[in-house]
Amino acid sequence: MAGVIPRYRNAKHAGEVLGFRSGLEEANSKHLEKHGQPVLYETFKIRYAIPLSWHTYTPDFRLVNGILVETKGRWLMEDRAKMLFVKVQYPDLDIRLVFSRGKTPISTGAKTTCAEWAEKHGMKWAEKLIPLEWLREPGPKYSPEEALRRGPVGYQEIFEAQRKVK
Repeated sequence: MAGVIPRYRNAKHAGEVLGFRSGLEEANSKHLEKHGQPVLYETFKIRYAIPLSWHTYTPDFRLVNGILVETKGRWLMEDRAKMLFVKVQYPDLDIRLVFSRGKTPISTGAKTTCAEWAEKHGMKWAEKLIPLEWLREPGPKYSPEEALRRGPVGYQEIFEAQRKVK
């Protein structure tokens, strides 16, 4: 039942039921019990991300105006995640998608299509071929090289710490 605090006969019983992994855990359980506190051992979980690891993404095409184009037949989960990581970390890059078929679901049984995914994430997309309009556009404010020099957004502290370790 939600909100009910489990009670144990004693700290030793809590250890047997809950499976303490160390003497320190068991000692603190006894300490809590001695002071009239319930033993709430491992009652919830916290999700966290493992720190960054370095990866490289190579867009399929770079247009003369600085627009980057990724062509996709299958839009796998790993590809979608990679694209979001790159998009978030380098918002000054103009990366666009060309799908072999925009109406294809992103995975078997999915209701979301490749085109819908791109639109949801604010990415321009096309079907089959790079649109001629993309070639005629002036391009992004920053060249891809300038965008990379500006560095990944939101990860400066982590990248600096990793550089110092190397």
